Parts: sequence; structure tokens; C-alpha cells
Amino acid sequence: MATRGFVGRRPTADAATRLPPGQYETHDFPVLSMGPTPRVDLATWSLTLRDGPRVLAQWDWAAFNALPQTTWQRDIHCVTKWSKFDTSWSGVTCDDLFAAAGVAPPTAWLLAESYDGYDTNVPLADVAGGKAMVATHYAGAPLDPEHGGPARLLVPHLYFWKSAKWLRGLRFTPRDEAGFWELRGYHLRGDPWREQRYTNDP
Repeated sequence: MATRGFVGRRPTADAATRLPPGQYETHDFPVLSMGPTPRVDLATWSLTLRDGPRVLAQWDWAAFNALPQTTWQRDIHCVTKWSKFDTSWSGVTCDDLFAAAGVAPPTAWLLAESYDGYDTNVPLADVAGGKAMVATHYAGAPLDPEHGGPARLLVPHLYFWKSAKWLRGLRFTPRDEAGFWELRGYHLRGDPWREQRYTNDP
């Protein structure tokens, strides 16, 4: 668990306008994970979109990379209180993914599922409308395994634990189903600007 007592150096005036409450700016890219870094073979990698147990669509690595590609520059914020500015990502937006599957989202909630057994819930409202992507590149290079490669969910406006690394699937759920950290006391949504770190935060 992150603790509320951790503080970093005083931000510059420019940085202060971009830092959510309780955050400090870092120029590093810290690596934080549930456990060891999995090594995912591109020859067997796939991304599956499900409605509950029902498969809606599935892509192998070649098919996924043939989908429309988008590049974003975004600030990211970790619940452990670091923020990193102007990070550059490329991949497939969730909107383009749903369009490629030819489906209208059937529920208001998703569970992102990873190759290491990790999962996290994300409301549809936080991934649709140009708010999230499945990222395969960072800073113009293929995403390193330590940062979630070959593909991770990127939801930059929420705390970074919502941007599930080593993504293998997105599953629509009939309710807001808590994931790994949410079951262990983290907030169901995780908005940095509202400091939604823990379960009882407003």
C-alpha cells in the first residue's frame, strides 16, 4: 500500500499547475508491479474482447498492429505519488478497438485482465471517447516488458494502477467488479485530481 505521508521535492510553478494533489514530479519511470515481470511471446500473444465469458473479438499480434494506430502525449500519475509529464505513447484507442470488433459496448464497466493474473476495473466512461488506448510503444520504441510490453492498457487520467500491464483482454462486466488492488483497499475509480487512492476516499 502507498502511504499518505510520502512527500517529494517542492515543484516548480509550472509543474504545480499540472500536479494532482499529493503528487510530485519525477523524470524517471519507476517500475511497480504485482509480481515478477512476465515474458510474453509475440507468437502466442492475443488480445480478447469479451462480454462476460462470451468472446466478442480476438486479435493476434499481426492483426492487432494492423488496426488504426494513434500517438498521444500525456501526463501520468501513480498512486505512490509520482507523476511524469509529457509521456509519449502509441497504440490502438479503445474506441478503434470496439469499432474493429463491430460491437457497441454492452455494459458500463470493464475488467482489464493481464498475463500475470492481474486485473483492474475501469468504467466504460473512462476508456471510451478518446480517453484510453492499448499501448504498444513508449517514446517511439516498443514497450519494454518492465513497463507492460508487449501491450498495456493506458488510461492516463486515472491513477496508473488502472493502466494494466501485459494486457491479454478486456471483459465487459454487468457491475463494477473490483480488481486486484481494489479488493485490497484501493479506490474503485482512482481519479488523481480527487485523490481517490483508497476505498473510502470520496
